[in-house]
Amino acid sequence: MDQAAADAPGARSVPVCYRHPDRETGVRCTRCDRPICPECMVDASVGFQCPDCVRGGGSASGSGGAAPAPADNRPRTLAGGTLTRDPRLVTKVLIGLNLALFLVKLSLGDVFTNQFDLIGRAYAPHLTGIQGVAEGQWYRLLTSMFLHSGYVHILFNMLSLWWIGGPLEGALGRARYLSLYLVCGLAGGALTYLLAAPNQPSLGASGAIFGLFGATAVLLRRLRYDMRPVIVLLVVNLIITFGVPGIAWQAHIGGLVAGVVVGYAMIHAPRERRALIQYGACALVLLVVAVLTLVRTLQLT
Repeated sequence: MDQAAADAPGARSVPVCYRHPDRETGVRCTRCDRPICPECMVDASVGFQCPDCVRGGGSASGSGGAAPAPADNRPRTLAGGTLTRDPRLVTKVLIGLNLALFLVKLSLGDVFTNQFDLIGRAYAPHLTGIQGVAEGQWYRLLTSMFLHSGYVHILFNMLSLWWIGGPLEGALGRARYLSLYLVCGLAGGALTYLLAAPNQPSLGASGAIFGLFGATAVLLRRLRYDMRPVIVLLVVNLIITFGVPGIAWQAHIGGLVAGVVVGYAMIHAPRERRALIQYGACALVLLVVAVLTLVRTLQLT
């Protein structure tokens, strides 16, 4: 096959924008059905239109405005998610939840944090004796993802969540993005539980956010965008992870690895088996989380 044939849109598994042939996309114009990238999307009453149809040069049906897309042909993101009016809604909700719990922590102090942070097994006489995941408090793997120790901690995590999470949510869709976030956070917590000292508390959204870093790198590579900014940002964060004392590097690495694995499945899954592969990858990572948690629990009890 010559180079021209290899580069033809029809030779790709994912359509490319008709105005930018180097950009893959899962979104189509609701009027002419041509694939369009985020730069070419123009908001319509339903879905998005291409610039040509907006200017009246596309092949529209009827003389009125854009007709609603059929239920089985709704505009989709690259990963198969449904396009929405607010592509950052889940990110906003996650940030709001983290901020709300931080305010609760400021109000109640450590007596609140100590009941929900990640700790393997420790004697806590000021609470109810022995506490930790090994004592059956598995919920700590989840609740610790939404707690932060101080102003700097939550500031950097929420800024990273907004900068990285917002665009990634727009590319994946709400359900897939939320699944990715939670799975990565749990993976980071499980690795921390496995490797950290059992009486060492840990908390923060960093594991989930590092997972978003990993998935973003996979997405940029698929779209053939410049990966240098995200790589530089990731390297800086890894230097801080291993260079600053008191940071749970296990959560960062666990989240990052899970983000690459799940992100690859989300972005590269073939259309005919897309949902099965995407959510199957999430289930596989959750199985690993359960195994690591069980192994560590047996070690501590």
